[in-house]
Amino acid sequence: MLVDVYLHQIVPILFRYIDYLFLGDYVDRGQHSLETITLLLALKVEYPHNVHLIRGNHEAADINALFGFRIECIERMGERDGIWAWHRINRLFNWLPLAAQIEKKIICMHGGIGRSINHVEQIENLQRPITMEAGSIVLMDLLWSDPTENDSVEGLRPNARGPGLVTFGPDRVMEFCNNNDLQLIVRAHECVMDGFERFAQGHLITLFSATNYCGTANNAGAILVLGRDLVVVPKLIHPLPPAISSPETSPERHIEDTWMQELNANRPPTPTRGRPQVANDRGSLAWI
Repeated sequence: MLVDVYLHQIVPILFRYIDYLFLGDYVDRGQHSLETITLLLALKVEYPHNVHLIRGNHEAADINALFGFRIECIERMGERDGIWAWHRINRLFNWLPLAAQIEKKIICMHGGIGRSINHVEQIENLQRPITMEAGSIVLMDLLWSDPTENDSVEGLRPNARGPGLVTFGPDRVMEFCNNNDLQLIVRAHECVMDGFERFAQGHLITLFSATNYCGTANNAGAILVLGRDLVVVPKLIHPLPPAISSPETSPERHIEDTWMQELNANRPPTPTRGRPQVANDRGSLAWI
């Protein structure tokens, strides 16, 4: 077919000359986790220098066993093969990098800096493979923390996600960026209605690329495009119109859907969008 010929020709061009960085939560996000992680890993194998994956909080066996990925593996592959695949994929997750730096001026992670992360070296010193059970407070902050509700809420606050988790204010963001000579933090972990949301006067961006999250949020998704001058340009992905009917979801997915509805109901409006200032001295993309 013509479309197959087109894809065969265009995909190598797209992935050979552009770097792609994904911010985690590749599973538990809908009914096609196996296809998603398989495609991403295949692209990583084919284009190892252009496709980059960092770890999210759902890239952990204790989490994705509860929120759908384990059940999906069993339903799709049978119990024996499904459990085997689930274990193998989670072993791989333990090796994923926890953050990435772009040109030594932008740091990307899944969750945030929480209460414990003050210097990039703290992330570099985490030894992989690493499991959640063996993880430190630095790991928990990287994968689970969130910004506070808006720029007027400073300091550290308890996080509604659960005990021991925190939210961090714009003062923490500015302090971290100043300590590490960074201009921007990019993180994921929260569904935001416009697909991206600025915080701390533009020094932190929350990025969420899935549209109509789990069929309940009706949110737009977004990607960030960075040029060589490090100017950040958001590109929106609008959700499709609702389907006439949808398949039943598992109890685990229903739990997360309800949680997402409650979260979206309490989210603040998207802050004013600014633009980070660009510095001249730069390095390269590095895993940490």
